[in-house]
Amino acid sequence: MYPVWQVPVMGSALVIAFIASFHILPSHLATSAFWFNVYVENKAYKENRPELLEFIKKYVLVLLIFSFIFGSLSGVGIWYALTVAAPKGISALIHNYVWGWAAEWVFFIIEVLAIYVYYYTFGRVDNKTHLTIGLIYAIGSWISMAIITGIMSFMLSPGKWLTTGAFFDGFFNPTYLPQLLMRTSFMFAVAGLYAIVVAGTLKRKEVASFIIRRASVWGMLGAVLTALFFRVYLWSLPAPARELYGMSILIPKIVPVIVVAAFAALLAWFMVVWLRPRWAKAVPGVLAILILLVGVFSAESIRERIRKPYVIGGYMYSNQIVPAGLPAKGIQGDLATIDSVGILHYSPFVPAGLRTIDTADLLKAGGEIAQIECSACHTLEPNGWLRPLPTMVRMAGLSSVDNAQAFIGFLDAFPFMPRFAGTAAEKKALAAYLVSLYRK
Repeated sequence: MYPVWQVPVMGSALVIAFIASFHILPSHLATSAFWFNVYVENKAYKENRPELLEFIKKYVLVLLIFSFIFGSLSGVGIWYALTVAAPKGISALIHNYVWGWAAEWVFFIIEVLAIYVYYYTFGRVDNKTHLTIGLIYAIGSWISMAIITGIMSFMLSPGKWLTTGAFFDGFFNPTYLPQLLMRTSFMFAVAGLYAIVVAGTLKRKEVASFIIRRASVWGMLGAVLTALFFRVYLWSLPAPARELYGMSILIPKIVPVIVVAAFAALLAWFMVVWLRPRWAKAVPGVLAILILLVGVFSAESIRERIRKPYVIGGYMYSNQIVPAGLPAKGIQGDLATIDSVGILHYSPFVPAGLRTIDTADLLKAGGEIAQIECSACHTLEPNGWLRPLPTMVRMAGLSSVDNAQAFIGFLDAFPFMPRFAGTAAEKKALAAYLVSLYRK
């Protein structure tokens, strides 16, 4: 067990959610922009329309700044936040997919080299060579995304990996292909949206109109296909995840509505600028990006919620406890040991004075247990943003220690909750702490 990263009020999970939701836009733009670039550049050469290159230079510059500065920084932010919030989960991903990450880094390095070579060789190499550099970037970036998607989708639906522990059984899991198709479609929608915003700044109206119309078609197709493959993705979910998706107590009905509304607004924006390219101004374009960001945040929150109570489906709880282990890889579960010695003894970072529970420190010990076992999904403050534990306690009516102990004993009756791990004395301490929250 590792130290607990408890973020007051916000909660560690929301820190990750905010960074990751933002990162999706620059990362998907980085993956998709050059497919549109190569298309426009090829058209410029074939039809002898050098004026189109003005757009490409601006678009690549936006890509360099937005994706390779802000996108790279947010990518590092995700790694840092995940490492401190779920170190055991990240350790499992690295140990299982070290060669997958290595392969992804190879293609990421190809991306970085290719975009700088592409940008600084404008007019310095022949047209065919320049197009080839752009195509190398486009293919390399998509392969990078395809590898990451395999590892990320594994966290929700490990599939046969839970039995075999084999690399490819986890990588090519049941939700891999639907999610890859969904993200590929979405990246074209993102490329179209940002291309329209950039084209709206061009001085030549005929060039701007041409780019906006073509980009809006890419965007419309991308948005429609994203919605289609999202449905396929939902059908591919494991049965427990599908059950959680339908539970309003976990996923309020407003959340899927926000996702649908955001993509409907995006599709409407593409249709409007296709009909009236002159309406593609900077302010509406930025507003469309912000609306899309809200939709992405809501969609990502759905994915995270339907993975509960696990950080790696069927293998590791969100609180880093491994219930059953993985015999195929020689990994033993934690529950039997924790139930025997107690979570306060099992975790090496608990203050020494709290390892043995006595009446004087009952609430402190209970608070420590809550931090270890509950804070991954709940904030402990009454004004917390992420399913605040005091609110949950009041909703459950845990006004007495006996009621709280009984409730704790049946936590796993809720499909989105892990079972309590610890001794009878620790259960009583946690119950006393929960009751103290009820009375605040």
